[in-house]
Amino acid sequence: MKRSHVIAFVIVLTAMVFALQLPLLAQGDQDPPGRVARLSYSVGSVSFQPGGSGDWVQAVKNRPLTTGDNLWADKDSRAEVQVGSTSLRIDSETSITILQLDDRVTQIRLSQGSVILRVRHLDDEDQLEIDTPNSAFRIQRTGEYRVDVNSDGSKADATVWHGRGEVVGGGSSFLVAAGQRASFTGTDQLNHEIDQIPPADDFDNWAFDRDRREDRAESANYISPEMTGSEDLDDYGSWHYVGGYGPVWTPVGVAPGWAPYRFGHWVYVAPWGWTWVEDEPWGFAPFHYGRWAYAGGGWCWVPGPVYVRPVYAPAMVVFLGGPSFAFGFGPGVAWFPLAPQEVFVPWYRTSPGYVNNVNITNTTTNITNITNITNIYNNNTNGMNNIHYANRSMPNAVTGVSRDTFVNARPVASNLAKIDPKEIQGAPIARTVGAEPGKQSVMGAGRPTTAKPPAPVEARPVVATRQPTAPRPPLQATTASRPEKPVQPVSPRTPNEPSRPTAGSQIPRPSEPVESRPQAPRAEEPSQPRESPRTEPAEPSRPEGNIPRPPGSGSGHPLVREAPPVQESPEFQRNEAQKYNNWQQGRSQPAPHTEAPRPAEPPRPEPPRPHR
Repeated sequence: MKRSHVIAFVIVLTAMVFALQLPLLAQGDQDPPGRVARLSYSVGSVSFQPGGSGDWVQAVKNRPLTTGDNLWADKDSRAEVQVGSTSLRIDSETSITILQLDDRVTQIRLSQGSVILRVRHLDDEDQLEIDTPNSAFRIQRTGEYRVDVNSDGSKADATVWHGRGEVVGGGSSFLVAAGQRASFTGTDQLNHEIDQIPPADDFDNWAFDRDRREDRAESANYISPEMTGSEDLDDYGSWHYVGGYGPVWTPVGVAPGWAPYRFGHWVYVAPWGWTWVEDEPWGFAPFHYGRWAYAGGGWCWVPGPVYVRPVYAPAMVVFLGGPSFAFGFGPGVAWFPLAPQEVFVPWYRTSPGYVNNVNITNTTTNITNITNITNIYNNNTNGMNNIHYANRSMPNAVTGVSRDTFVNARPVASNLAKIDPKEIQGAPIARTVGAEPGKQSVMGAGRPTTAKPPAPVEARPVVATRQPTAPRPPLQATTASRPEKPVQPVSPRTPNEPSRPTAGSQIPRPSEPVESRPQAPRAEEPSQPRESPRTEPAEPSRPEGNIPRPPGSGSGHPLVREAPPVQESPEFQRNEAQKYNNWQQGRSQPAPHTEAPRPAEPPRPEPPRPHR
């Protein structure tokens, strides 16, 4: 064949492949993020306001937090929020809003108070930003950071113990290096001062203690540190080996008759919909990742393969019943946990790539099995009832409540419905949840509270380098009834055929900059982790003017104004150089004690990457 014919054939073939992918690419916008935040600790009075709601309630531990949600730590109160391996500590009288949280962006609005961040992992594409009333602080490296905003919002301080950051605002850009505390006043033009880090205060010491607790976590040997909520497992259970499953975790000190997804409540969190919130302090990771198995006379959690960043799910369960089905106790909702290797079929809108990734990163399965099960769910209601689910017949595995209990976030364990075993076997598998959410579904189990930020703090705008997604619609629009669109499965492929990329499918990230990116293995075959030496990430470039608004950001957030373009005169540069030199000279003096440097973390095995 002539070379020109070969080139023409390749062009035509490429166009055909791209055309085949267009329907899948269009579905990517349906996908929810693969990450959420979690309220992991609180003391005192900590309040929560779901995005799209004007009401405040007491914050409930393990409640998933996402874009639009607000937290307030009242006087003499503190809280901790985790996003994967990143920990955000909140001091007394501090107000934060999650402006945006997705697979690449973590953007926090700090309108008053103090936060300390411990960042253990950043990919080159990740963006982590703290927005204050006069400037935006962008974190560029892993490390420990503190940001403070005074009560009237006129001053912001950025402290860097380890790492490096950049402050943008007032038409200027400022580097904040390790060992510095930088102060910023003004709005249209920032006044900038550099100081040595002061001695640690009580808030610093509390955060450092929480860091040391994370460093001792044995669970890091068995699961990815990017699995949100993994830090609490060591204090409430133990790891052991079970044949056929590998390392598993078993909780200790649980209530008699304990079973997964029984001691907690349901809430409605957009865009995932119905979401489980477990009561136990350790109850986040085992209910949003992995699978549960009944082995040796009790329940154990099987975390699945170690992927760099497993995809979060609202609950790894199968629902029974449906809108037109009634149990012996009347209209209700029942469910049971998925066992290892069983396919999770989301009840919310997603693309095929998302369905593949949420399963492959949380249990041992393959694309063909996922496709077969989703085909049955989408095309054959009767066939769904023929799928064998291991946990359906296990002791106490099936839990049921009335629809009233379900939609009003009431505690499940104290409102259990009695279901006859014959009903369990005869109840149909439900493709969607037969319950419509209401206001209480969104607010959750927290009691109403008057503890909230002062009105000027709630309304205080902040400066950002990027415009986040527009706020959620009002609560009534969020909870309005909407038709569910079934997931369209990806066609089965031969073992040697690569999966087509899908827009919106999550691309797992390598672990900290200490590791190199893994090669994507076939989902049907086990992959062996590889060790790589630590590498230093490339320095991010300084912005030239405003960072472009991301696609799909809409009209933006009413409490966020983008930083003006950076325009620095030669005189400005000379002044900043002099400030930096003065700070450098001050370092020759004995520095105040803050925290002993941490030992270097040994390289970890590189986990595999799921199919896209």
